[in-house]
This record gives sequence, structure tokens and C-alpha cells, in this order.
Amino acid sequence: MHRPLPARIGSLPRLIAMSLNLFNSLSRSVERFEPRHPDRVSMYVCGPTVYNYVHIGNARGPVVFGVLARLLRRHYPKLVYARNITDVDDKINQAAIEQQVPISAITGKFADAYRAHMGALGVDLPDLEPHATAHIPQIIAMCERLIEAGHAYAADGHVLFAVDTYPDYGQLSRRSTDEMLAGARVEVAPYKRGAGDFVLWKPSTPELPGWDSPWGRGRPGWHIECSAMCEAAFGDTIDIHCGGIDLQFPHHENEIAQSVCAHGGQPFARFWLHNGMLNMDGRKMSKSLGNVFRIDEVLATHPAEALRLALISAHYRQPLDWTDGLIEQCVRTLDRFYGTLRDLADVDASIGAIPETVESALCDDLNTPQALAALSAIAADARKADHDADRARLKSALLSGGFALGLLQQDPASWFARGTGSGDLDAAAIDALVAQRQSAKQARDFARADAIRKQLADQGIEIEDTPQGSRWKVAAK
Repeated sequence: MHRPLPARIGSLPRLIAMSLNLFNSLSRSVERFEPRHPDRVSMYVCGPTVYNYVHIGNARGPVVFGVLARLLRRHYPKLVYARNITDVDDKINQAAIEQQVPISAITGKFADAYRAHMGALGVDLPDLEPHATAHIPQIIAMCERLIEAGHAYAADGHVLFAVDTYPDYGQLSRRSTDEMLAGARVEVAPYKRGAGDFVLWKPSTPELPGWDSPWGRGRPGWHIECSAMCEAAFGDTIDIHCGGIDLQFPHHENEIAQSVCAHGGQPFARFWLHNGMLNMDGRKMSKSLGNVFRIDEVLATHPAEALRLALISAHYRQPLDWTDGLIEQCVRTLDRFYGTLRDLADVDASIGAIPETVESALCDDLNTPQALAALSAIAADARKADHDADRARLKSALLSGGFALGLLQQDPASWFARGTGSGDLDAAAIDALVAQRQSAKQARDFARADAIRKQLADQGIEIEDTPQGSRWKVAAK
């Protein structure tokens, strides 16, 4: 499915002089990125399996690799960015059986929710959104090629990849055979030739979804889906493949094996990028610990932009400790940024070229913490600027740098008014009370001014007195 780019992305000036360096998980080193084809960059991100609402940890990859997509668009003539939807899977099947509905009822609902939640977090739509169920013929054809080449075999209605036919298996994850077997939680089955052989196609019983194939009615395995969708979108070799570090093995390892073998030895992906996982208060997210939080639940209690800032606050390759303190800190940071823009409301400025300090940080293996530090320095300079030309230049730089990170694109008044529509006071009423308080202070009626401040504080509104006058914001929760 093709999706149009936001007009603002396409209109930004391109940068071609600055080199882009990325950590390649395959080589375990930072390498200078240059596309295989000068006129096109191909990028694939592993998307969701849509059987339920995703958790906040699932959002880190789309957010950080969305920043990468914007960066690539500024440096190369054309980026084709694909993020798939896995819409056939055992968990989907089970949910459909329990609810007595077709799998499309499950996958359609949760794919729509995923897009909405990613949009709330400022994640741009991909150019392509391939669905596994739309690529069944390509999956079957790839299985047939692998069998013909001697890399796969059919047994009892299954098709399995023969791991021992690919000598480089394990190169991405750098695991020993024993570690890979343990990590894959391999199924012991009499039809397997090797313990590590993995399923490309499996039979479906009557109550399960299935498609006709040379091996009987069945459905694809998880790994072959991404290989077939990548091939359909980009051919044999893609420039960049992204996903969470938890997918490195077995999913990405298996993708490489089956794709390379299906394409006569051609490399599958030139660069592999993996984002680190989220921990909750220092502990790994786990359903058994009860510390897995769905995105819809987190969005209901925190500003979406603060969540986005939190997700890019650490380097993408490092683990991120998700705490209430982190979110509160991000709210305060955005308060400062939007406060600066509010103070510059009388300055005419728009998005232009990305500031060099922000761009160079992003070109250094997507160093978002350094880019955020550069943005803070721009905001500090803007607050001190005296001349109109400097104020306009710095406001433009702040907006442009914010755009590169997916931040600061709403009106400051909207940011500070967040959450005021559901209580007893709306933004207009708050403005009126702030004006009354200012009048009371000028009349030296400090008791009345203090009473208004307390009335607003009881409603969760903080007042800040500045040389430019009094202004308000919603207090951090």
C-alpha cells in the first residue's frame, strides 16, 4: 500500500555534504552509509503482529527509525520505507477462534489501532505497508525455490529450512549452535532432519486459516513472511533492515538464511539496525511481573509528545529505563521548549534547513541525545537573543531541529492547554482568571491574586510570573 509523504517532509532542503554513519549489527561496527543505488534507498522495518494492542516498548523502533527515515529523505533523492503488518499468526488465530470471528476482524481492528497510536506519537506513515496475507503466492514461490535449490524440504505437510545447508547461519547474532537451539525454543518433531531446522510452511486444520499449496492447505511460518514481503518490495537486496534487538535471533537470522539461499547467494540486507529494549523501573518488561503497559493506556495518562521525547531520550542501541520520573522530566523539557516558542510568538519564522548541530548528531549513528542537547542550546540562545534577526533565525532553527526529531510542531498554546478540556476550566476560562489575577496584582489586591492562583492550582494549573507577564501550564502529573 503506497502512502503519500507529508508535504512538509518533501519540501525540506536536502543535505548532501554530510556523511551518514550507522552501526551495522552484521559487522559490529559503525560504517559510512551509501545506498546501493544512488537514486533510491530501500528500508524495511519489522512491524507489529496485530492480535492485540501493542505495548509502549513496541513503539521505540517505529519512533527512532522514523527519525532515521526523515534523515534519509533529506540526504537522498528517494527513500522507499516499508513497515509490514503480520496478519496471520498463531496468536491471531487463537483470538479469532475464541471470539468466533474471521482473523480479518482481529487484524483489521488492531492494525487500525496501531496506526492511530503511532500517529499520536508523531510517527510518519511508511511508503509501503505490506500485509503477510497479501503475499501468500510470493511466500509459496520462495518455498518452492528453496526446495529446488536443496535448502528446504517438505515433510508431513510442512516445509522446513535445512539450517545445515547455509554455512553462515548465526553470523548476525554470533551465537553458537547450542545457544541458537536453546534460544529458538525449537520444536522436537519426527519430520525434522535437523533440530534447528525452522518452519517455512505448516498445515492448517479446518478451524484455522489456510491457503492451498503444493504441500496441502496451510499457512506460512513467521520468518518467511518478511523475506517474501521484502523481495516483493525491493528485490534481492535491501539497504537497511531495522527492528528490535529481540528480533535479531531467531527472526532476523532466519530471514537472512532463507533470503540469501533463495536469491542465489545475494546478500539480503546491507545494514542491520537494532534498537534496545525498554525496561520498567530497572526491570525487564514481563507479563508475569505485571509491568507491561499498553500504548493506549499510556497515551491516556501522559502527553503523547512527552512519550515520544522519552523514547528518543537515550541512544537507540542502548536499553531505555522507562519510569514516571523520565516522563515528568520530558514534560518539563517540552515546557521549556514551548515556553521559548511562546515568548517568540511575535517573531515570523518557519521550518527551514535543519541546524548543523542537530543534523551532525543524527548523522552520527542517530545520536538523538546529542541532537536534543543541540536543540536545548538553540533554545537557550533564543531566550537570550536581543535582535529581531537573531530571534527569527533561532526560532526557525528551533522549529527545524524539532521537526527533525518529530517535536515542537504544535502551537505552544495547545501544548500548555493540554488536558484542560475535561475539567471545570477550559483554556479561555484559565486565560480570563490569569488576566484577573494580573489586574488584582496591579491593584495591589494580593489576597485576591493569591486566591486565584490557589483556584488554578486546585485545577492542576501552574502560574509562572515572567518579565513578559504571567503565563500558565498544566502541572505535571
